[in-house]
Amino acid sequence: MKRLVIIHGPMGVGKSAVCRELLARTERSVYLDGDWCWNMHPFVVNEENKAMVLQNIRFLLRSFLQNSGLQTVIFCWVMQDMSILQSVLEGVSQLAKEVYVFTLTAEPSNLRARLEKDIRAGLRDAGSLDRALAYLPLYANMPTVHLSTDDRSPAAAAEEIAGRIGLE
Repeated sequence: MKRLVIIHGPMGVGKSAVCRELLARTERSVYLDGDWCWNMHPFVVNEENKAMVLQNIRFLLRSFLQNSGLQTVIFCWVMQDMSILQSVLEGVSQLAKEVYVFTLTAEPSNLRARLEKDIRAGLRDAGSLDRALAYLPLYANMPTVHLSTDDRSPAAAAEEIAGRIGLE
């Protein structure tokens, strides 16, 4: 049985850390991050690049879902609009028997503190703070499973997700 687990939320909420923890708990699995398809210099957001990135993400998801050695594909990305999520799933979701979508959230003050720490450490650019805080409310009404990372470690969030998808 193929399983697609999508974890999304604003920058700094803990998606990557949770995905790494979930990967460690999941046999025959792979973790893919949509940001890898945007890792270009210079970073240019235009219609051509957006279309290319979505095409590449769908290609990767399809390829890994079709791999006979894998049972679970874990994918994370900042998808602040349902249309982005729907576009990612286009031509992909039918390859998985089960599709789970989890939205990670945090209180604005906690998200700000995390991002400011990352900015000071040189891990993020200063603009990521404003973007993440602007995106945060856009996730509130998405019809997904919402998990707060405010008082939950990445390991605890991964354990919660594993339980909800029937791993434990």
